[in-house]
Amino acid sequence: MKGFVPSRLHPILALLLLVGLMFLCFCLASFVLMLLTGALFGIGLMEFGQVMQNPARHPQGWAMMMLAQGIFLLGGFAGAALVLARIQGQTWRQYFAPRHPVPARWLLLGAVLIVVMLPAMSGLVQWNADIHFPRFLHDFEVWARDKETQAQDLTRFLTDFDTSTRLLVGLLVIAVVPAISEELVFRGVLQRQLTRWFGSYHTAVWLSAIIFSAIHMQFFGFVPRMVLGVVLGYLYAWSGNILVPMAAHFTQNAVQLVLLYLQQRGTLATGFDPDSTDALPWPAMLLSALLSGGLLVLAYRKFNQDLAPKVMHTLSHSGVQIGGTVPPAGHTLTGHGIEPASGNQLPSG
Repeated sequence: MKGFVPSRLHPILALLLLVGLMFLCFCLASFVLMLLTGALFGIGLMEFGQVMQNPARHPQGWAMMMLAQGIFLLGGFAGAALVLARIQGQTWRQYFAPRHPVPARWLLLGAVLIVVMLPAMSGLVQWNADIHFPRFLHDFEVWARDKETQAQDLTRFLTDFDTSTRLLVGLLVIAVVPAISEELVFRGVLQRQLTRWFGSYHTAVWLSAIIFSAIHMQFFGFVPRMVLGVVLGYLYAWSGNILVPMAAHFTQNAVQLVLLYLQQRGTLATGFDPDSTDALPWPAMLLSALLSGGLLVLAYRKFNQDLAPKVMHTLSHSGVQIGGTVPPAGHTLTGHGIEPASGNQLPSG
């Protein structure tokens, strides 16, 4: 399929195009959201803005905020990433999952890794939450803590699961949709283009993780979220399939939501505080860190084994590459993006 723009468009131009597409998709998503809120809740344009500013005071505020979260993420993030792939003349599978199919155990490995990391991450959470900026950044610290409080209040409102139906909606909007939308943008497009730009997937993983964390505008959770982004980035770089970091991202959010729901129902111990930023005991954090490191090594080795007898995938400085006998229709994810393999000729590194 021939696209509207070259598939080898310079990474900077590709990222600028992504930003432009996101703006257009967000505008379209806003229009769709206003139509749906009017049809579903009977809310006009003027009242719509009031509800968005203070949803807790409106009887339909929770449902409207969940609808808005889902539409904006799917429309603005996922929509822009998917459109970008198509106008560059590639299918979504070619663009986001050049290595396919992948074994289901790879998805399970990514999910288990995220769960095992949680105790170790609690130490980073406490350190980052308690950090203080230098005196000359006092005004920024005040602003950042105010934004953090606003984000926590909104999260607390959205995760008030007084029924199992609310939990299911929360899992869909807060776990499934972000896992799909954010991974398509930050790993599928941003990390891919940064790899082409710098010629190093390591640089791309870290830069995309920093941007991933910064865009959430929660600076007192910046470091743990960045580390999560790094892990998701390496899972994508090593596996060559966006489904792997999607599975891990979903697990990260879903586990927290389920624990929160169980705490609200009184199923968990009364001492459990989902809003606490305190670190777990150091033996638990140490064991978690060691197991996480071991699982990362296992993932690196497993993801770089042969997927089929005639196709060998290896990891080079340019990213995931295909060597050996490549089927004519095969595609290769390299430091320059996805390249079609011609016949049995080996793609150049």
